[in-house]
Amino acid sequence: MTGFSSAIEAVFSKTEIQNCIIHQLRNSSKYVSYEDLKSLMADLKAVYAAVDEETALNALDIFAERWDKKYPKISQSWRDSWANLSTYFKFPQEVRRLIYTTNAIEGFNRQLRKVTKSKSVSCL
Repeated sequence: MTGFSSAIEAVFSKTEIQNCIIHQLRNSSKYVSYEDLKSLMADLKAVYAAVDEETALNALDIFAERWDKKYPKISQSWRDSWANLSTYFKFPQEVRRLIYTTNAIEGFNRQLRKVTKSKSVSCL
């Protein structure tokens, strides 16, 4: 969402933003040919599954060397969003799995919608 980080930081100045890695991966693979998809995603996994930010950036450089000729926008997209994609490297490995995706939050919201959608207000 455009402006999301700015809006949050305006109200909560010490907030650290972590964009969803899963959404970034989906966006990255949107226009990749099927024959390249498996190896490209494996190379991206080296980026987001790295032990620390420095290793992740090195993996992103390696990814770019291999894939930029065919898919130049992918590594550029990761670099452009890096500030909000790399926040979780500040946390221990055990916590990262919980915060690198918004799937848990989306699942919770989906459950709330199920409950609230089926309820109707009746007037007497």
